Amino acid sequence: MPTVSSEELAAAAGVNSAKLRKDFSYLGSYGTRGVGYDVEYLVYQISRELGLTQDWPVVIVGIGNLGAALANYGGFASRGFRVAALLDADTALAGRLVAGLPVRHIDELESIVADNQVSIGVIATPAGAAQEVTDRLVAAGVTSILNFAPTVLSVPDGVDVRKVDLSIELQILAFHEQRKAGEDDRPEPDGDVPAVMPA
Repeated sequence: MPTVSSEELAAAAGVNSAKLRKDFSYLGSYGTRGVGYDVEYLVYQISRELGLTQDWPVVIVGIGNLGAALANYGGFASRGFRVAALLDADTALAGRLVAGLPVRHIDELESIVADNQVSIGVIATPAGAAQEVTDRLVAAGVTSILNFAPTVLSVPDGVDVRKVDLSIELQILAFHEQRKAGEDDRPEPDGDVPAVMPA
């Protein structure tokens, strides 16, 4: 049975080992002093706490390039997510296999959500269609939405939306690159120069 110490986990996560042990105690996992944590059991406890030990059926709406790429992502199944259906408004796509699943027409949305007890929807549509798709998903009973469409969605209370904005992610990376480049160009502060200059 492989084990890992709190010090090893803390070093990998960049946190204090005492804080890590305290956080793990909330999961009911105290580990064994001098031995550490049983890795398999710890993974199970964290997965259970995150809601990943059950099968979460997901629908992906919008099977263009991005939607097809998401459908082909192999990490869903290993983390407790099952793609229940792929939906698109383009009738020419209906029946085409993507990631082993037939693309179904958006007109089937409500019955698919009901038949598969879907609570999570992924939107990969153009911006102009995203709100209408959101409204239909919510009316059908979906309570969590992952939005890849380049628009802000309006949803009622009780519905969670996570927006994935690739341009913002790139801007964050550009900021970090700029900081790294700036650090390389800055002279090292000596004892006479303050490390932070006033604005």
